[in-house]
Parts: sequence; structure tokens; C-alpha cells
Amino acid sequence: MEHALPRAATPGTPGQAARPRVPVQPTAGQVHGEHLHSEPPAPRTPLRRTSVRGQVLDGLRAALIAGDLTPGEVYSGPGLAERFGVSATPVREAMQQLAVEGAVEVVPNRGFRVVERDARELAELAEVRALIEVPVMLRLAHSVPAGRWTALRPLAEETVAAAETGDRARYAESDRAFHGAVLGLGGNRQLTSVAADLHRRAQWPLVTGPLSRRRTDLVADAAQHLALLEALATRDLPAVQSLVREHFAGAR
Repeated sequence: MEHALPRAATPGTPGQAARPRVPVQPTAGQVHGEHLHSEPPAPRTPLRRTSVRGQVLDGLRAALIAGDLTPGEVYSGPGLAERFGVSATPVREAMQQLAVEGAVEVVPNRGFRVVERDARELAELAEVRALIEVPVMLRLAHSVPAGRWTALRPLAEETVAAAETGDRARYAESDRAFHGAVLGLGGNRQLTSVAADLHRRAQWPLVTGPLSRRRTDLVADAAQHLALLEALATRDLPAVQSLVREHFAGAR
């Protein structure tokens, strides 16, 4: 025959059932009667993990810019995984991100097709970028001290060095870093995020014409970065506006 365990009673109103007492868990320093003050937490060893997905995503973006992934072609996850020497899972995850960005489209049961783009789309991207970046740079030219622009000169010089090598993937990365640093002085993280996405889309190759810009085009493009910094530092607003618009027109 089972017996119910007795409950610890607490004082209450006559005629009411006694309420069970809820046990209070001892805090650190109160175990075994101890009482410690400001006891530091146990040290934690930070976990350092390399993002395979991130590395694959960077590799796929570089392959897109270099024209190694041909517009209109379908690529399977396992095939790209073999190319990168990884499992298919991080490749599929990276390709899904590229699909969100508009670089590829999902082909059911086959893989991913590189999106075919034309000159009109590139021109539209350049127009949108100009609508965003020109007013911001004009505003920053009014408010940012000349020394802040001088500090960005190494980033502009890196774009020049990358352009001279003809390495389009390296140039694309340094170009985004420069524009991101310039817009970042405005402190609007949402704007810099949107601008970076538009910038990346503008760097993908076209389905018609050359897959990527010529080395001479990249060198001319990079030289405009140095000229833009000079115009921003001297607050030459007409030059800033002209350079930025010309810069985007050249990107087309």
C-alpha cells in the first residue's frame, strides 16, 4: 500500500490547506555553509572555428567575378564541393546565399544556374548606386575633417596595386573595402550594408561581351579613388559629384 509523502506545512489561514514549501537553491558561495564575496567566474577558453561555408562563399564570389563560373551554366553542389575539397553541405549553403543575392538561381534536382545579366541591368545598378552614394559623399565632404580622408589613402592605394596586377577578384575586394570605408564615415550601418550589396552585384560578369573588365579599365577606375579622396579632403563638391558619377559610369 502506497503512502503519500508528508508535505512541509507553512503558516496559513485557519481552514486552508498548508502550502508546500518551495526549496531555495543555494547560490555560489553558500554551498557547504561557505560565504564568498565577488568570486570570479571560471575562465572560459574561446572557441575558434573556421567557417567553411564562409570560405566557400568567398571562393564562389571570386570565381563569379573572374568569370570561372559561366553565366547560364548549371553547377551541381557535389561538383563544386569536389572542386573546393569540402563536403556538399557548405557548398549548398553558400550557393543558397548567392541565390538570395541574385547571383544564381536554383534549378531543382540539378543544382544552381549562374544568372545571365546584360548591360542594361549593370547600368541600372550604377544609377541606383549613384543615387545613394553621391548625396552621402557630398554630405560627408562638409562634415568630415581632411585628416580622416587622408587616413583612407592606403585603401585607395591598395585598389591601385590590385588593378595593376590585373587580379580582378583582388581588385573587387579592395574596391568594396574602399567604398565601404568612405560610406562608413557616415555612421549609417544600414546604408553601408545596402551599398555593399549593390556594389557586389555590379561586379558580376555579363553574359554578353567580355566576362570582366580589362586591366586598363581597372587601373583608370582605381585612380579615381585617389582623386576622390583629394576632392573630399579639400571639400571640392563639384569635383566630388563629377568623380563619383564618372566612377559609376565607368563601371558600366
